[in-house]
Amino acid sequence: MTHPSAPPDDATLSDIGLPVTPSENRILLIACGALAREILDITKRNNWSHMDLTCLPANLHLYPEKIVQAVRDAVAKHRAAYDKIFIVYADCGTGGLLEQACDEMGVDMVKGPHCYSFFEGNQKFEEISESEFTAFYLTDFLVRQFDAFIWKPMGLDRHPDLKDMYFGNYEKLVYQAQTDDPELTQKAKACADRLGLAFERRFTGYGDLPATLGQL
Repeated sequence: MTHPSAPPDDATLSDIGLPVTPSENRILLIACGALAREILDITKRNNWSHMDLTCLPANLHLYPEKIVQAVRDAVAKHRAAYDKIFIVYADCGTGGLLEQACDEMGVDMVKGPHCYSFFEGNQKFEEISESEFTAFYLTDFLVRQFDAFIWKPMGLDRHPDLKDMYFGNYEKLVYQAQTDDPELTQKAKACADRLGLAFERRFTGYGDLPATLGQL
């Protein structure tokens, strides 16, 4: 792979993403910056050196209406250099528009409504979602970037009284842990306390992601 073995810091992945220098590898993964660490670890563990990775800024999730065009632009930019392009985004709040765009471009994408689903495992998430509609989910990345992606965009840093309006119907925070990191677990628990929610840690690992990439 032509990118560094370790991703940039979270702030860079949030605002800029991860660029790629086209190589002789056959497959390009176009992913959300929030998944860079996980994808790099998966490809390294499996010695999938035939794949390159580029990431769009993770903060596009704050503006899901911009995701589809950003993916279109990335595919257009890199299509000529690769035999196959795979989009490592789920629907991610695009209301089916990303899947439609991928069909039009002739590229495949990750199945599922969002990363919480494929980290849990899409089938399992579908089974439990009806009983967890009052759960608020965080991943490793979102725990590390809680202030940047949750607290500040919702204005809670300026108006903490809005917390009950936003989270009054939630009952618990579910931390889907991709890694076994006690420090992240404590930070996730602190996030739950700040939101006034019960806390549950659920070790999901990478869920469906390794098998999905393995099919490439």
